[in-house]
Amino acid sequence: MAADPGHGKEILAIRRADGESRTLAASLPRLVLEARRIAANVIHGLHGRRRAGAGESFWQYRRFVSGEPAQNVDWRRSARDDHLYVREQEWEAAHTVWMWPDRSPSMAFASLKARDSKLERTLIVTFALAELLVAGGERVGIPGLMSPTASRTVIDKMAQAMLHDDAERPSLAPSFVPSSLAEIVVLSDFWSPMSEIRTMLAGLSGSGAHGTLVQVVDPAEESFPYSGRVEFVEPEGGDIITAGRAEAWATDYVARVALHRDQIREETNTLGWLFTTHNTNRSAAELLLFLHAGMTVTKGGARANVKVGRSV
Repeated sequence: MAADPGHGKEILAIRRADGESRTLAASLPRLVLEARRIAANVIHGLHGRRRAGAGESFWQYRRFVSGEPAQNVDWRRSARDDHLYVREQEWEAAHTVWMWPDRSPSMAFASLKARDSKLERTLIVTFALAELLVAGGERVGIPGLMSPTASRTVIDKMAQAMLHDDAERPSLAPSFVPSSLAEIVVLSDFWSPMSEIRTMLAGLSGSGAHGTLVQVVDPAEESFPYSGRVEFVEPEGGDIITAGRAEAWATDYVARVALHRDQIREETNTLGWLFTTHNTNRSAAELLLFLHAGMTVTKGGARANVKVGRSV
């Protein structure tokens, strides 16, 4: 599907998404208003800093588990009844979330039924999620582009980093070694070959980090609503494919998309990662809330209550 790969298009999309996100954050409109209204009631339970771990503030007592060091037992509390208890402290270490918004040329595509282009939607969600995470005490970074920061001006920092980035803009996140406790969010259309997706996942998960892949797609990429003679232009390579009767391709196309997603889901399931799809004619707030809730972690970075493959 045709898309203008020019850098000017990306700059306009970044400015639009940046402006909309900051307006949302300042005046509590659509996306951030909905996210904050719902997330405010559960932010500490979903992704706040009140988690069991090394810290100074008392959180709760729990039953002693056989095999733990005896010095963990709180003998004063245990003396009250017939069970042994451990005094858990609150985990106060800041968590790092690495985000990768795909800014490659294919993301500029938008059909008539879409609310935003794939790029605009990806940037709006990236900016809004970053703000929510920083408000919760987390650090947010973009690999190869922006070091992790907990600055309340994180949206501005992200937008400026992108606007001044003259490097080639790959679809998939670059290879780097995140902390084992880090969280990774990759937003892309994921129309890359499976071999490249597997390589990316192997590199990002090698340290034990957890992550989420979000396939951001246009409604036309889901349903293939074309008929008659149509020329399809590959935006990143310039190749042109001509269909004499495009409607005859629909069944095979939909099957190929389903197979590709099944293959991605199989890889993420193996790693304990999340995979979800997001259609740009749906609400951006749905995806924002899904991502925020899905980042619930337990001590040591293990994911809890994972729902794999949910579409939002």
